[in-house]
Amino acid sequence: MTPSTADQPQMAVEDFEQIAHTAPETVTLEFIDGKLEVKPVPDGDHGTIFMWLLRQCMQHRPELDLYPEQGLRVETYRKGRARPDGALAPRRHFAGQGEWAEPDGVLMTVEVTSHDADTDKRDRHEKRFAYADAGIPVYLLIDREACTLTVYSELENGQYRQHPSYDYGATVELPAPVGITLDTEELKEYAR
Repeated sequence: MTPSTADQPQMAVEDFEQIAHTAPETVTLEFIDGKLEVKPVPDGDHGTIFMWLLRQCMQHRPELDLYPEQGLRVETYRKGRARPDGALAPRRHFAGQGEWAEPDGVLMTVEVTSHDADTDKRDRHEKRFAYADAGIPVYLLIDREACTLTVYSELENGQYRQHPSYDYGATVELPAPVGITLDTEELKEYAR
């Protein structure tokens, strides 16, 4: 049986990498589920929320770094390429790996939603499946529209079995191998 056109990637991953490499700094490109996607440029609240999380990670787990926008090969499904807002991994983990690194050794990916039409499809669905399929143990989704944090964990057969959501202000336990407790009270200041 021949796959349908809808199941075919828009381009070869090598073509995507060439386009992404030459894109201007004002554009961030990803290749998720076989499709070229444009990731919006973060606004001030997005950056502030990321820095809040970065500080918490550094305080609780100084042997780890939260790498912003590190390109990851999420290849199991259609040779994807994603740039999570953050990738938590041991210090110096990505040294020498180049623009698109293997996800092995990444403990957690983080996405902070943007206020755009594609955030539901991209951050809440496609990336969740891509990160699980790539074997990343924890995916933290900070959803600015819902004012929640959703912690995806307990991988089984390429899917996250657990995905509790917490309102801004709650104490959030990030499970092993992350092992960090987040005090999210400050996030209430960035709710719209």
